[in-house]
Amino acid sequence: MYKLGIDVGGTNTDAVLINESLDVVAEIKSPTSADIYDGIVESIRTILSQSGVNPKDVSQAMLGTTQCTNAIVERKHLAHVAMMRIGAPATVGVPPMVDWEEDIRRTVVASTIVRGGFEYDGKELTALDEDGIKEFFEEVRGKVESIAISCVFSTVRNEHELRAAEICREVMGEDVHISISSEIGSMGLIERENATILNAALFHVAESFTEGFAKSLAEMGITDADIYLSQNDGTLMTMDHARRYPILTIACGPTNSIRGASYLSKLENALVIDVGGTTTDLGVIQNGFPRESSIAATIGGVRTNFRMPDVVTIGLGGGSIVREKSDGTVTVGPDSVGYEIMKKALIFGGDTITATDIAVRLSMFDLGDKEKVAHLKEDFAEKAMAAIRSLAEDAIDAMKVSSADVDVILVGGGSIALPQDLEGAASVIKPEFFGTANAIGSAISKVSGIVEKLIDYDSTPREIALEEAKEEAIKAAADAGAVRETIEIIDVEDVPLQYYPGNTNRVKIKAAGDLK
Repeated sequence: MYKLGIDVGGTNTDAVLINESLDVVAEIKSPTSADIYDGIVESIRTILSQSGVNPKDVSQAMLGTTQCTNAIVERKHLAHVAMMRIGAPATVGVPPMVDWEEDIRRTVVASTIVRGGFEYDGKELTALDEDGIKEFFEEVRGKVESIAISCVFSTVRNEHELRAAEICREVMGEDVHISISSEIGSMGLIERENATILNAALFHVAESFTEGFAKSLAEMGITDADIYLSQNDGTLMTMDHARRYPILTIACGPTNSIRGASYLSKLENALVIDVGGTTTDLGVIQNGFPRESSIAATIGGVRTNFRMPDVVTIGLGGGSIVREKSDGTVTVGPDSVGYEIMKKALIFGGDTITATDIAVRLSMFDLGDKEKVAHLKEDFAEKAMAAIRSLAEDAIDAMKVSSADVDVILVGGGSIALPQDLEGAASVIKPEFFGTANAIGSAISKVSGIVEKLIDYDSTPREIALEEAKEEAIKAAADAGAVRETIEIIDVEDVPLQYYPGNTNRVKIKAAGDLK
C-alpha cells in the first residue's frame, strides 16, 4: 500500500508516492496550473504512470494547499458571516473588526455584542443573555450560512460559547456552519475573534478544496484511500476537521517542507531553508516538528493569534531576476519569473538572467543548457552569488536564538541556487529528494491534538493539572484521527503569568500519533 502526498505551491505542484516502509518510490514536480485541480489531476496521472503503481494500492492521500491563504489575501470566495461576541458590558468599548480594511470587513453582514462572558479566573461576568442571542440568530436566519461566536476568556471557560452555538442550531438548523473561538485562537479576545471570523468566512473555500481533492482522486481511480489535509503545525487533519477549521491550513506549505526536511535528513533539530521559485521560507525544526511562532500573525491585513509556524520569508527564489546596476553592483530579486522559469531563464532558452542561471554558470548544478550562460562573465556571476549568499545568511541570523552555529537543511527546487558554505551554519545538508520535501512532509506527517488553558496551581496542583491536560491533548489527537496507542506528548509549555493573581499558569500541551 502507498501514501500519496501532494503540495500545491504558487510556482510548482509537487507529488510523491511513499511505500509502507516510508521510502520514496516516485516524485514529480510540475508547474502549478491556473486551475489548481487540473494540475492536481495531471500530477496524479503522471506519478501513477511513472511509478506503475495501481491506483487501488494507494491507501492514503494527503494534500497541502494555499487556497485559504489566497482567499483571504485576494478577498475571493469568502462566505458571508454573522458574528456574535459574548462579553457585554465589559467589552463594548472595542467593537468587532475595529481595525479591519473595508473590503474584507464587508464579509461580515451582521454583528452584535450580547451580555455574558467570564473573568480571567473563570468567574462569570454576567448571566448569558439567551433571549438576545436567539433574537440575533432569528434576524440573520436565511441571510448567512456561517456564524462566528467569540466570548471573553472563553479559553478559560467556553460554556457560554457552546450554549450560544446550541441556540444557533435551534434557530437556524443543523446545517449552519458555526466557528467558536475557544477551538481556534489563543489568549486575547480581539485576535482570537478575528481568527474565528476568518475561519467562518472560509467555509465555502474549505468545501471546495476538500470536495475537489476527493473528486480529483476518484477521477484517477483512487477510490479506497483515506484523505487528509495538511495543517500548519506540521501534522494532518481529516476532511471533516478541515471543513470545520480551514484556517488551520494557512502556512501549511512551509511546515510540510520543514517536516519533509527533518525526515529526509534524519535531523530533529535544525534550521530549514525552503527555496521555491519566487520566495524562500526559513523555519526551525524542534524535536521533529516546526517551531511555533510566539507573536500574533497578520493574514491579509487581519491580526490573529491562532497557531502559526515561526517562519521568515525573503524575496529569493530559483526564478529571482538578477540585474547589474550602472555602478557595477549586482542585485537578486525580489521580483521573479516564478512559474515561467522554464520559458524565461537563460538555460531554458529565455532572455532573463535568474538565480538558477547563476548557479549553472558557476557549475554548482547541471541543469538545462549550460552553454546558454557561458557568455556571463565570471565576475558578474560571483557578485550575484555573493548577493544570494548575503540574503540567505541574514535570514539565518534572523531565525537563530543564539550566536551558536546551527545545522541547516536545504530543500525546495530553488535550493540549487544557494551555496552550501553559509556563515552561521554548522553544517549544510541537501538531502536526496530535496526538491519535493514539501510533498514528502505532507505524506509522512502525523496527526496532532493541542490543549491550551489557564490553570491556577493553588486550586489544582501542578502535577495533577499537567496530567489532566496531557490526557485532553491525547484525546484531541485521537479525535483528529490518530491511533491512540501511537500517540505521544511532543511538547509541553508551562508558563507562569505574573500579571494574573495567584499562581496562574498558561499550560499548552501538544500530542501527536500515527494515522489510523
